[in-house]
Amino acid sequence: MDKFTTLEGVAAPLKIINVDTDMIIPKQYLKTIKRTGLGKGLFSEQRYKDDGSENPDFVLNQPAYRTAKVLVAGDNFGCGSSREHAPWALLDFGIRCVISTSFGDIFYNNCFKNGILPIRVSQEDLDKLFDDAERGANATLTIDLPNQEIRGPDGGKVKFEIDPFRKHCLMNGLDDIGLTMEKKNSIDAYEAKLKERAWA
Repeated sequence: MDKFTTLEGVAAPLKIINVDTDMIIPKQYLKTIKRTGLGKGLFSEQRYKDDGSENPDFVLNQPAYRTAKVLVAGDNFGCGSSREHAPWALLDFGIRCVISTSFGDIFYNNCFKNGILPIRVSQEDLDKLFDDAERGANATLTIDLPNQEIRGPDGGKVKFEIDPFRKHCLMNGLDDIGLTMEKKNSIDAYEAKLKERAWA
């Protein structure tokens, strides 16, 4: 998992509440267990028309937001089913941070396990960030995880809270496997002891 310390990039405004995981990545894309290639399916029912052409009205199809790294979204983002493909699709598209007032619990946890930083902010702060994000190509936000702050294009700052353990994992690029490998010496020592016991 890639480390997350400071991220600077364009923020796309998605002013929709209750975006569920089926909207993020529709069911037809769930046939794979690979974490790559799902970016094309991200919000596909909103991004594409029935004939397969792009919907020019959807935010991620607009020229200013095609390379967005941050998503500023409405309340209750990532609700619905537990599909881990949702953060995979965001990550494959290039989005490393999602900001909202609240998240679906399973989606929130899956983000941390896949190197995406989900940030909860107040409605007042979200409104400010929406204003920043609506500036198009000038909508650059800096996400500073060590200092737990979001800096806007005009120098405004929004502080955020994060669980210290999750912060440690993101900053060090540690997913569940990485956390286990940190204990490798202890695991090896335990397994060596087991081999000494013939009955084990």
